[in-house]
Amino acid sequence: MNNYSTIYDAVGGVEGIKRIVQAFYPKVQKHPLLGPLFPADIDPVMEKQTLFLSQFFGGPSLYSDLYGHPMMRARHLPFPITPERAEAWLGCMRAALAETDLPNELRELMLERLSGPAHHFINQP
Repeated sequence: MNNYSTIYDAVGGVEGIKRIVQAFYPKVQKHPLLGPLFPADIDPVMEKQTLFLSQFFGGPSLYSDLYGHPMMRARHLPFPITPERAEAWLGCMRAALAETDLPNELRELMLERLSGPAHHFINQP
């Protein structure tokens, strides 16, 4: 990450996070395992994801300020999340990050940080 203290700063703050989210969700919507889990109006989901990822990657507590503690596992319990869906989600994020001009080392660090939560949300065999 060179001279940056957080991943959030290294990606360019909230604008950098927004670019990643905007590249990510079209892939999610088109994915046969993931698309059906998401609403047709994806904008509110994208807004929440931007707030969450900003906070998750070391930026300001944007998500918590609006919605309280993230409690992400609890928030994902209503959705059937299988190991295949967790991997598909990470695959979509990998593809979205590949479209950025971020250094490979930073992209891999972000995926590594996201893989823990992605697998933690699994609630179906």
